[in-house]
Amino acid sequence: MIRNLLLGLLMPLLLVACGQSTSSEGMARDEAKIITAGGTVSEIVAALGFKEQIIATDITSTYPADLQQLPSIGYRNQIKAEGILAWGPDLVLAEEGYLTADVVEQLEATGMVLRFFKKPQQISETYNLIKELGKFLEVEEKAAMLTAKLRADEAVLAVYLEANPTEVRPRVAFVMARGLETVFLAGEETFAASVIEMAGGEFAGKGFKDFIPLTPEAIVSINPDYLLFFESGLSTIGGKDAVSQIRGIDQTTAFQKQQVLAFDGHYLSGFGPRIAVAALDLAKAIRD
Repeated sequence: MIRNLLLGLLMPLLLVACGQSTSSEGMARDEAKIITAGGTVSEIVAALGFKEQIIATDITSTYPADLQQLPSIGYRNQIKAEGILAWGPDLVLAEEGYLTADVVEQLEATGMVLRFFKKPQQISETYNLIKELGKFLEVEEKAAMLTAKLRADEAVLAVYLEANPTEVRPRVAFVMARGLETVFLAGEETFAASVIEMAGGEFAGKGFKDFIPLTPEAIVSINPDYLLFFESGLSTIGGKDAVSQIRGIDQTTAFQKQQVLAFDGHYLSGFGPRIAVAALDLAKAIRD
């Protein structure tokens, strides 16, 4: 507390002496009240030292865990401009496409500062996002440190994969479940394809893009060695014991060998600063 008090007393002098960098909108970043929308943006903003300045966020922002205690602005198209403006933010930082066009227009009309960032689906895009947010928030040194930590984690993953080769890469399918009646299979150009390949697995959902409804014919034809779920998704169908209720699953090698995996959704799919650690955990899980 003493250190913070001294910094508070000295800050005006430092501003005069050095000329503190402020945004193009004339606002000091380290004084801004921030609302974030999108779990990956929120995680990186917090990791760059702005966690205490986040005053509200969306329901996908689950890490760090204490972000879940903040006021919620909702989820994607449920978010209203009034629900953001009520908190009096200086900055809104969001993933591209997260807010509807009407909400963006209403917020911009107030003169509020909004910035949108592409959600990563591969690790190269994670590095880009860290750099972009570090530059915008004027903490490029912290961004460089976060980047270095990610590169170190990626190196640990590479060492593990080299030390633990497999004769045949295990085939892994990602299943997105929202109850037994709403089950999808991940295809190419998804986070699932990227993280499974990072983990040294063979992505099973090839020949189509994005997510498609999971049919018995589709899951039997790809016959994965492992089935990968979000923990939250698996819970909507009743847990691992209920996986057999998804038609066709019981005919797969994954089910017959009880090789059903579940990870925290944001940890696995966010492609934030922990993505190489998540990929390492997955790599270990598909080699047990």
